[in-house]
Amino acid sequence: MADKSKVIICAALAGAGTFKNQNPAVPYTPQEFADEAEKCYKAGAAMVHVHARQEDGMPTHDHALIKATHDAIKDRCPNLIVNLSTAVGMGKTPEQRISQLIYVKPEMGSLNTNTMNFSIVDRKTGAIFVDYIFENTFTMLQDFGKAFEENKVKPEIEVYDMGGLDNTLLIMKQGFFSQPMNFNFVWGVAGGQAFRPDAFIAMKNALPAGANFTSCGVGTDQYPAITMSCLLGGHMRVGLEDNTRLPNGELAKGSYEQVEVAVKIAACLGREPATPDEAREIMGFQKR
Repeated sequence: MADKSKVIICAALAGAGTFKNQNPAVPYTPQEFADEAEKCYKAGAAMVHVHARQEDGMPTHDHALIKATHDAIKDRCPNLIVNLSTAVGMGKTPEQRISQLIYVKPEMGSLNTNTMNFSIVDRKTGAIFVDYIFENTFTMLQDFGKAFEENKVKPEIEVYDMGGLDNTLLIMKQGFFSQPMNFNFVWGVAGGQAFRPDAFIAMKNALPAGANFTSCGVGTDQYPAITMSCLLGGHMRVGLEDNTRLPNGELAKGSYEQVEVAVKIAACLGREPATPDEAREIMGFQKR
């Protein structure tokens, strides 16, 4: 049985929509990703979540560049878990999104669960800056999920609201997901569920038996979401993909500073960071 005192801390290093003009520490090159991953590992992260970038910072589905980024991190920190995104970036086809994961075969990857608004909206005025539909059909959830399992890549199942969780509960009846299942509750996307403690409790209570859960939050939802997740026995994701700042409002010098905050929160709640190998055991990685 997994040690409940251990909390897995993941650092999401860049995302597809965070750029250096927002925070200069956002990595673009494989070398920058490796540098930041090492800092996060030393700060207490067991895993990093990665959207590879082109030199100009735009997200990419290029297999060679994604592999170069993955390998640069593994060369620097061989034991660190690398979790690749299948969201990749706006406008990518389903084939572009899943083929790069099959090509690289990381230990873990993100699996999105429902078609939804995924936009940039001014939180104060409601003005719409970017309007986008993030497509994740039932067929994609099925086909991507099977591809993950067949290639022994553990899926991190991303749910942005209860609908995404219910979609997964329906498709999992086909029986291809290996146990335990690992979910990530994503709070605060414009188009998804804003962080609310009562909604968090409802999501946790709807999980299938034996499942693990992590939580992350966009912007100011980040720190309340990870604190509640840790309090309820779940895991924590921080990083510049989700939020560019520290709790005091200052720009983070890197995702590693947010990892340090997560470690302090966990310590206050009687938990300590899991090592990468402890995280592999908790999340049930398949042997290769």
